[in-house]
Amino acid sequence: MAYNNNGNAVAAADPLPGKKTKLQSSRSWVSIVATGESETLDVDKYAIMHRVQIHARDLRILDPNLSYPSTILGRERAVVLNLEHIKAIITADEVLLRDPSDENVIPVLKELERRLPSSAAQNDADAGEEDDSPFEFRALEVFLEAICSFLAARTTELETAAYPALDELTSKISSRNLDRVRKLKSAMTRLTARVQKVRDELEQLLDDDDDMADLYLSRKLSSASSASSSPNCYLTSPTIGSKISRASRASLATARGDENDVEELEMLLEAYFMQIDSTLNRLTTLREYIDDTEDYINIQLDNHRNQLIQLELVLSSGTVCSAFYSLVAGIFGMNIPYTWNDNHGYMFKYVVILTGAICVILFTFIMSHARYKGLVGS
Repeated sequence: MAYNNNGNAVAAADPLPGKKTKLQSSRSWVSIVATGESETLDVDKYAIMHRVQIHARDLRILDPNLSYPSTILGRERAVVLNLEHIKAIITADEVLLRDPSDENVIPVLKELERRLPSSAAQNDADAGEEDDSPFEFRALEVFLEAICSFLAARTTELETAAYPALDELTSKISSRNLDRVRKLKSAMTRLTARVQKVRDELEQLLDDDDDMADLYLSRKLSSASSASSSPNCYLTSPTIGSKISRASRASLATARGDENDVEELEMLLEAYFMQIDSTLNRLTTLREYIDDTEDYINIQLDNHRNQLIQLELVLSSGTVCSAFYSLVAGIFGMNIPYTWNDNHGYMFKYVVILTGAICVILFTFIMSHARYKGLVGS
């Protein structure tokens, strides 16, 4: 076991290159501090647990080899965030982002490096314009904006491919068009499930003020610092101690009142909740369009099926009439000697004409009855 400059444990050399690459990729993290500086970390899960003080069950949510739904968990000193490809741990002074080499994570990392130090830069340039948002909220906003933009882009791509395919299917029903729409519908179902998970997680946070209060890491850290420093003041005189005690109780009551104030985080979550809800509404509209197209195709197929049934009725009626004509011809064509056939050859044409007339009348009667009953359309 080797150690880096920070004293953290790193993986030893593995004789198998394939396993080594897989191990490094599963342990790759990047740390971004409030100044925007980033540092790549190659540590195991125990070092991460010790660094941010979270349990193994919370870190397991960020394991890329396990399938967990989108989750935002507030812990005592960290926020564990799992949103699709974004797997991060937010503390009061740094962000730990997993798999920074992933193509979908690289833009998020660059955005963090650009926006996290914005408050300090604004304070130096413009003292009047200051961003009072805590560090964890600025990082959370970057992640929420990234995942909402990512899902909205996937929805736009799906809409661009789906609507022309559906219009083409309505104009021409073919196996190729049906298979194309089937694949698009499967992709839409998977994307809808992903968007729904993110929306449900934001809605769950908005419905519970206690969960939102757990995300105020800076406030909890300052409250803990003030609580730990206040007992040292009680070592003075009893009069001063009593005054300080009353003041500390008043400040503690004010702090408790502030802990219930989650308006800032609520407005942040509501903004991105509306955005992800708009994406879900677009997918719902697309699903309704697909359902309407399926209904239209089913109506067309039913119409064709009815036309085939009507054609089958006409052919069956003609077959019955032809069978009657064949019956008469078979009776007169039997090779049996009988006397009434002698000297009556002139009757042949009458029999043929009469039988044909009967067949035509029978066919006309069958078709008229079918039309009267509505079995054959006009």
